[in-house]
Amino acid sequence: MKNLSYKTLEELNFNEYLLKEGKERILQFGEGNFLRAFVDYFVDVMNEKADFNTKVVIAQPISHGLCNMINEQDGLYTLYLRGNEKGQKINEKRVISSVSRCINPYDEYNKFLELAKGEDIRIIVSNTTEAGIVFEPSCKFDDAPPSSFPAKLTRFMYERFKDNNKGFIILSCELIDDNGKELLKCVIDYAKLWKLEDKFIEWIKNENIFCSTLVDRIVTGYPKLEADELCKELGYKDNLIVTAETFGFWVIEGPSSLENELPFKEAGLPVIITDNHKPYKERKVRILNGAHTSMVLGAYLAGFDIVRDCMNDKIVTDFMNKAIFEEIIPTLSLPKDELLEFANSVKDRFNNPYIDHKLLDISLNSTSKLKARILPTLKDYIVKFNKLPECLVASFAFYIAFYKGEILKENALIAKRKNEEYKIMDDLNVIRFFFDNKTLSTGELVREACKNVNFFGENLTEITGFYDMVLKDINIILSDGAYSLLEKLVK
Repeated sequence: MKNLSYKTLEELNFNEYLLKEGKERILQFGEGNFLRAFVDYFVDVMNEKADFNTKVVIAQPISHGLCNMINEQDGLYTLYLRGNEKGQKINEKRVISSVSRCINPYDEYNKFLELAKGEDIRIIVSNTTEAGIVFEPSCKFDDAPPSSFPAKLTRFMYERFKDNNKGFIILSCELIDDNGKELLKCVIDYAKLWKLEDKFIEWIKNENIFCSTLVDRIVTGYPKLEADELCKELGYKDNLIVTAETFGFWVIEGPSSLENELPFKEAGLPVIITDNHKPYKERKVRILNGAHTSMVLGAYLAGFDIVRDCMNDKIVTDFMNKAIFEEIIPTLSLPKDELLEFANSVKDRFNNPYIDHKLLDISLNSTSKLKARILPTLKDYIVKFNKLPECLVASFAFYIAFYKGEILKENALIAKRKNEEYKIMDDLNVIRFFFDNKTLSTGELVREACKNVNFFGENLTEITGFYDMVLKDINIILSDGAYSLLEKLVK
C-alpha cells in the first residue's frame, strides 16, 4: 500500500476537493493533532468555500516531531470528524490539503527566518501547549533557534521588521487566559532583553495584531487501534490520520477588519470575531467544563465509568440538566438563546458514540477544577437568588467523598468504589491533605476541606449554609450511595 501523496491520490482517481498549489500565507507553530484537526481544517474549508487559496507552513516547535512525516505525505492527511448531532451519528472524512510543508527550525533555521521576508506570510497561528507561552531569559538572540516559542517568534518578527514589511495577525490558541496578550508581553520582553531597537518595539505594538482566542474541539488524535483498517478502506497508508469530534468553535478577539482577511463567515465556519472573547470563555468553562466537573465524581461513585454511559441514565442526565439549565445558565451574561444552543450542543458532545471519555481521566486535578469551574457560578447564583444551588453544592460533597483515600502510593491516593480500587490524582498538597486527615470524622473532614483557602482561595464555611448542605449530602452518599443523592436532587 502506497503512502498518501498527491501522486497516490491521482492514481486512485481521487475526485474530492484538493488544493495542490496556493500562496503560503500562514505560519503555524505546532504540528500536533489539535491544530491539524482545527485550524488547518478551517483553512481547508475556506480554501474550498471562499476561494482563500492559502497554504499553511508549519514550524516544528521542538527539535523532534512530525516534520519529516508531514513532508513525506506532501502535507496531506485524512481527518475524521465523528460525533452525535440531534440523535444522529456523524462520521465524515476529509483529506486536508491546506498544509504545504513543515520546517524544523532546529535543522533549517535560515530557511525558517527566510519565511519572514516579503509579505506573503500574514497570519501566525500557535498552539505550543499551556507551557509554551513563557519568557525564558536564557534564550539569546543568536541562538539558532532560541528554545522558547515566544523567543522564536520574536526573532522571526525581527526579520520581518528589518525587511520593512507590514506586520502579522497572530492567533494564539494556547489554553491560558488572555493568550494573545501574554504572548505580546513575552515578545516585548525578549526585544528588551536583546536590546533591540525602540523602533522595533513600536513596530511590534503598532503594526501587528495579537489576538487572544478561545478554541473548542475535542481532538482524539491518531486512531491507533483502527488505523490499519481505516487505511485499507482509504486505499493508502496515512501515518497522520487525525480523529476529532464534529463540534468546533473559535472565538477571536480582534478588530472587525479581520473579517476582510479571514473569510470564515463566507465559508460558513463557526468562528466569531469580537472585541471581547471572555463571555464566550466563561460560557465554555461554566457550561461545558462545569457540567463535567459537577457530575463526574458523583457518577463515578455511582458506578459509571465513561461519560456516554452517564448520558444513557435518566437520573444522571437529569442531574446534569438541572445543573446546567437551572443553576449555571441563569448566572451568565450572553443572550439566553446562545446559551441554550451551546448547552444543547454539550449534551450531544457528551453522548458522542466515538469517544470513550473516562470519568477517571476527567477527575484529574478536580480541586483546581472546582475552584475555576464551579465556585464562581455558585457565588453568582447566591447573589442572584439568595440561596444555594443544590447540584453545584452536591459536587463538593461528591468531591470530598471521592477523595477519601486510604493509601498513599506514588504521589496518588488509592481509594475504593465497592471492592474496586481507583487512583486519585491531584496536586501533591491536596493528596497529602486528604491522606493526613483520613482519620477525621466526616463532619471534621468536610469542615477542614471547605476551610482550606489553599484549595479554593477562600474559606467556604463562611458561605451561609454551605457547610451544612455539603455535610448533609455527603452523609447520604456514605449511607445510601452517590446514586441516591443524584436521585434525591432531581425528584
